[in-house]
Amino acid sequence: MMTGEEELRDLVAGSEWLTRALTVVRDSGLPDAWIGAGALRDLVWGERYGHGFDPARVRDVDVVFFDPARLTRVDDDRATALLAGMWPQPPWQARNQAAVHTWYAARFGGDPIKPYRSVAEAVATWPEYATAVAVRLDPDGRLTVCAPYGLTDLLVGVWRHNPARVDVDRSRQRLARHRPAQRWPGVTVIEPG
Repeated sequence: MMTGEEELRDLVAGSEWLTRALTVVRDSGLPDAWIGAGALRDLVWGERYGHGFDPARVRDVDVVFFDPARLTRVDDDRATALLAGMWPQPPWQARNQAAVHTWYAARFGGDPIKPYRSVAEAVATWPEYATAVAVRLDPDGRLTVCAPYGLTDLLVGVWRHNPARVDVDRSRQRLARHRPAQRWPGVTVIEPG
């Protein structure tokens, strides 16, 4: 019987597109860089609960990295441009998780947040448990998984609100925008509340 990480590794290895994206991120030189959130969810749920994975339907490829020395949005834009220069096709979106505290409250409202100390700490605040997962390739091409809450929701197809940072109202907005039950008919949606 395979572990959750082995199942995820098999799904990622079966996608030439995601494997290429992971290779670009690894080779970019961005510090502690990972791909996570929606692109990973789209792959797993498309293959398991939908009609297959279509890279053309990926809204953005969330690349997170950790660089406490570069904390401006200009640096995020440079990182995004670097990735696009290496492979123009994916809709890259690079964000330095060491800098999130500098813009989060202005963008999403509420009180300022404390600086994250690592990518894993940032991933643990992502809006749903199924998307609070990131992966990267090590120098030898092995997939490393960052899943602070485990892989169960991602692999068994459960859309569930993660209250660590996102409130219930914003979670409901995300649910209405993403329409997971329509996109992936086999997914179970647990209403936020």
